[in-house]
Amino acid sequence: MFQDGLFKGKRILVTGGGTGLGRAMTAQFLRLGADVYICGRRQGVCDDTARELMATYGGSVKTFGLDIRDSQAVDAMVEAIFADGPLSGLVNNAAGNFISPTAALSPRGFDAVANIVMHGTFYVTHAVGRRWVEMARRGEWKPSDAYRSVISIIVTWVLNGGPFVVPSAMSKAAIHAMTMSLATEWARYGIRLNAIGPGEIPTEGMSKRLNPGDDPGARSAKVNPMGRAGTMEELQNLSTFLMSDGCPWLNGQSIMMDGGAYLGTGGNFYELRHWTDSQWLEARERIESQNKKDREQRTT
Repeated sequence: MFQDGLFKGKRILVTGGGTGLGRAMTAQFLRLGADVYICGRRQGVCDDTARELMATYGGSVKTFGLDIRDSQAVDAMVEAIFADGPLSGLVNNAAGNFISPTAALSPRGFDAVANIVMHGTFYVTHAVGRRWVEMARRGEWKPSDAYRSVISIIVTWVLNGGPFVVPSAMSKAAIHAMTMSLATEWARYGIRLNAIGPGEIPTEGMSKRLNPGDDPGARSAKVNPMGRAGTMEELQNLSTFLMSDGCPWLNGQSIMMDGGAYLGTGGNFYELRHWTDSQWLEARERIESQNKKDREQRTT
């Protein structure tokens, strides 16, 4: 679908780029010629991803190990990247989520999601965006130049709410609002922002937190109007289009890519209202087991 070398000369940062959706988008940008920067809490995972992708596609993937909840660490990372030259694009992909009855949710559980999704996304967007704004004010961007592009990964629940994932629904709604707000505030500086709300695209870690006990993608396949979950290739293609210069007038939009699920079924976790206490307990145990595995991986 896309020409070889489409992103030659482009420099793109992908948060949470070491695994899952972020890794897939990183691979596509790299394949099309971009120099890519990825960050994540597990430096080793990012390093492994960088080596594997460069061995496959060539090019350059540089890595940073940090927690995007730390605004100072975020700014230091962005400063280091811009020391090599300004970014062309940013993908806000890093996130966290899990299912829980809201009445059983602790403040710590809420903050675990909100601090990554809402605060962390803003910290990265602000650190990158203010440097772009400063460049434009110095005359280092003019309307005939290519726009810098920000893509944020949101959820379809920003349109109709997300029962049992309220921290995510609230935080992603904030990113949806940020996308619309900064699209109008920063357009004159050569910056455009759009968002993608993907339906379920199975990844090991997230599937185990949102659909514990189910095969990845199985729940979506049962209820989706198209009878299946999404694919990485579909996300790669949409993110490539939004990151490219093919339609720079597209600005401030949130595109829902879920096979029509949110239109037909709500695309959220409303059906979990039928779960019993024992089912919620089992789900919680599975989620805690996955979290323990992740912590062990971060320390090895």
